[in-house]
Amino acid sequence: MRRYVLRRLAQAVGVLWAAYTVSFLVLDYLPGDPVSAMAGQGADQGTVDHAQLARLKAQYGFDKPVPVQYADYLGKAVRGDFGDSVATGRSVTSTIAEALPQTLELTGTALVLALIFGGGLALLATYAPLRRLRQALLALPPLGVSVPTFWVGLMLVELFSFRVHLFPAFGNDGVRGLVLPAVTLSILSGAMIAQVLSKSLFTALGEPYVQTARAKGAGWVRVHLGHALRNASLPALTVVGVLAGQLMANSVVVETVFSRNGLGRVTASAVATQDLPVVQGVIVFGSLVFVLVNLAVDLINPLLDPRIVVVGHSRWRLT
Repeated sequence: MRRYVLRRLAQAVGVLWAAYTVSFLVLDYLPGDPVSAMAGQGADQGTVDHAQLARLKAQYGFDKPVPVQYADYLGKAVRGDFGDSVATGRSVTSTIAEALPQTLELTGTALVLALIFGGGLALLATYAPLRRLRQALLALPPLGVSVPTFWVGLMLVELFSFRVHLFPAFGNDGVRGLVLPAVTLSILSGAMIAQVLSKSLFTALGEPYVQTARAKGAGWVRVHLGHALRNASLPALTVVGVLAGQLMANSVVVETVFSRNGLGRVTASAVATQDLPVVQGVIVFGSLVFVLVNLAVDLINPLLDPRIVVVGHSRWRLT
């Protein structure tokens, strides 16, 4: 287990480096640089001072060749220093730390809702005695996956904010302001969990151990929750590890729709202004969350199914 964890941590470092490098190259491919982009916004007022512009480029290293810029930024990032924001002048670390609690609150609530809705829908769909009801419930997850997140958010705002006046449409107004963004963010994730879990439950319910439990007199509720669900939850748990990164990415759209102050809006603003240090910091943080959550999922899997062990250089296998 120790060797496996160390190997996964080494892979995590590789993932972080790849994410940092790809994002740097993509941003560098865009025309201009952050300083020129910000100066261009005031060009129509004739406020551009070319001497000051050159000093700012030298300050942030944009006057250097691209390989030198990459080496400088990467060397600082390894030490945990992502520099200062070109747009605000604040340190990237403090910018992310200030916006992070709001985003974690949103994504954490959305993940809990996704687990409740997705898991509950999968259990109902596999437990429903009527075939038509079961088919109707199983048709909901594909619908949830297909609808755009921004459209769901706009529809919820129109219905529950502008017509019913039940929840605020914008801002970070406590628990009430969290409901609509969290529901919007949870629909796609909940639908994916429901799809995977329902399929796994149908497979588990056809296994011999379920028939044995039924022959011993166990009821359907006990069979579902006590026997089938534990084994069927392994694929769904793996999906949850992927959804952690997806929730962080979708928070950009949701926080923009609901005008919430968080990491998503910081990211959108940084990309729009080509604020390279902020974008790099956000990408590394998101990649770190992704690899840590997936590592945690891999370590939890053997607790749910003792047959899973680490073997050689492979990941997991059933014994």
